[in-house]
Amino acid sequence: MDKIIVTIIGLLAMGFVYWFFLMKKEKAVQAEKSIDIIVKGGYLPEIISVPQGQPTVINFKRIDQNSCLEEVVMPEFKIRKYLPVNQTVPVNINPSKTGEFPFSCGMGMYHGKIIVK
Repeated sequence: MDKIIVTIIGLLAMGFVYWFFLMKKEKAVQAEKSIDIIVKGGYLPEIISVPQGQPTVINFKRIDQNSCLEEVVMPEFKIRKYLPVNQTVPVNINPSKTGEFPFSCGMGMYHGKIIVK
């Protein structure tokens, strides 16, 4: 009986891990000319969609004291900005090509994505 219970719990745990890491669908938030991103334990929203060729302002507001989140890095746009706590920092981008462009904290532990359509 114990082996059956352990097997069932193990299968449920494997199913949850599979769903959480592989099946979870990310939803992109559409940005017109500007969008606000809250920096708290990551980026909220973490995926934004912007139109190609339209200048867009991404306003980062860091409310998390974690030192890892004190910087945002966008390699494809050659941007690296310091994010002071409880202040909004505007980041201007003008995406010239379509695609998916990641951004992260300075240490690369927290990630987001800009989808240009």
